[in-house]
This record gives sequence, structure tokens and C-alpha cells, in this order.
Amino acid sequence: MSGWADAKAPSLAEIEALADAAFAALPDEFRRLCAGLRIHVDDFPDDETLTEMGCETEFDLLGLFRGVGLAQSGEVATGQMPNAVWLYRRPLLDYWAEHDETLGHLVTHVLVHEIGHHMGLSDDDMAAIEAAAEAIETPEA
Repeated sequence: MSGWADAKAPSLAEIEALADAAFAALPDEFRRLCAGLRIHVDDFPDDETLTEMGCETEFDLLGLFRGVGLAQSGEVATGQMPNAVWLYRRPLLDYWAEHDETLGHLVTHVLVHEIGHHMGLSDDDMAAIEAAAEAIETPEA
């Protein structure tokens, strides 16, 4: 119990490090499809995003993909912002506190889903990718 007495909530940089590690653990073919993807971590989505996504509170959105996914793809237009995923630290921490899963698993799950839906992947495809990433993180003894 003493380890928790001095524990603090993970910072933006620590959540970003979890996201970077989660991305690195994804299968090579999935990461290749994400060339140029940027991962950002903010405490909360901005007001414009909350309105656009129809969120009732700032805790409703764990992550978001912005850009042109492969399903819509084609050539990148001049002046187009690079594809990016935003992960929202405070909503992630709130969700984590109320569910029985590790923070690393949650960050991986949100990251895969934000990238995957915009690549035209099904939920089953994304579950298989997550399972492959988890097998790399925790190889059987």
C-alpha cells in the first residue's frame, strides 16, 4: 500500500510514452499503413471538437483520429495537415479508474480503434491487431 501513497496521476508525457510504446508493439504491416501519423496527447478535447462529436461532457471522448484515412485516401493535398490521433489524458484516466484493465491496455485499445476505423478496418480486424500487440508485450513463459 505504501507505493500508492506517493503516486501521482500519469502526466501528458507519460501517457504519450505509453502511446508510443503501444504503437511500437503493433504489427509491422499495421504501422507501415500509418506512415507519417502523429500521436498527440492533450488533457481534454477542445470545445470545437466536443461540439463536432456531439459530446455531452469533456469526459465523453477518449481519443480521436483526424486526417484522411486509407479508405478515403488518394493523394495528400497540398496544405493538408498530417494524419493524427489525439488521446485525451483526463478522460482516459477517468475511464481507467472505473474499469478493471491496465492503463497500457486502455491506451493501446483507444489508439488501435482511432487509427483502425479510419483505415476501414472492422472491429474484428482491430481485435486481432490488439491481440497480436499484447502477445508481443507479454510473451508466454
